[in-house]
Amino acid sequence: MNNLAEKVILVTGASKGIGAEVAKKLAAAHAKVVVNYAGSKSDADAVVSFIKEQGGEAIAVQADVSKVADVKSLFDQSIAHFGRIDVLVNNAGIMINKLIKDTTDEDFDRIFDINVKGVFNTLREAATRLADNGSIINFSTSVNRLMLPTYGTYVATKSAVEQLTRVFAREIGSRGINVNSLSPGPTATALFLEGKSQETIDRLAALNPFNRIANTDDIAEVVVFLASDEAKWINAQNIGANGGMA
Repeated sequence: MNNLAEKVILVTGASKGIGAEVAKKLAAAHAKVVVNYAGSKSDADAVVSFIKEQGGEAIAVQADVSKVADVKSLFDQSIAHFGRIDVLVNNAGIMINKLIKDTTDEDFDRIFDINVKGVFNTLREAATRLADNGSIINFSTSVNRLMLPTYGTYVATKSAVEQLTRVFAREIGSRGINVNSLSPGPTATALFLEGKSQETIDRLAALNPFNRIANTDDIAEVVVFLASDEAKWINAQNIGANGGMA
């Protein structure tokens, strides 16, 4: 199970954190991986080097997913190198934690441009360019199931991603492509840990019965399954990966 041999998988935001771990786990399952990055070329190159050292195949491709031309180029370069794209993993995203009253127009536009428009751009491209019988995994968040102050705009973007997922699954299903969203809980990444005290991290860890936050590989293993043929009958669903937090 979970042998992804011959599958070409594009992972957005794959230079760091969960995305980097996802890329490595997919390659370990014998997929060919496109490591997308926006600005962290050295980190993306390090992920590609790691994969190649383990005997896998990967390339790094720069693209800002919020920009239509960049996304078209991302698909162009991926297909030119590997011949096709079988699976799209929409991991790229940012988090801005502020009370709604303190959120600026610039904050709002930036987080929606990357978290929502970025997913929209890749889905629109995938509508005609993803291989038949492929899969799409969009990242949402388990924070959608809570009501945590300072997460207002973030959960608004991820709620939009979940709705795009459901509708797109209906639109593209005739080509045998299944589309799901994945909702991690708190996970030990730089994005999540930045600016949080140990007290805050411990409090969030206590929300699930395992009394810890996730490691990146806890989430990556779920992506590997959702990218596999064994998961084809899972479609238009939101999968919680949060240790029972919500």
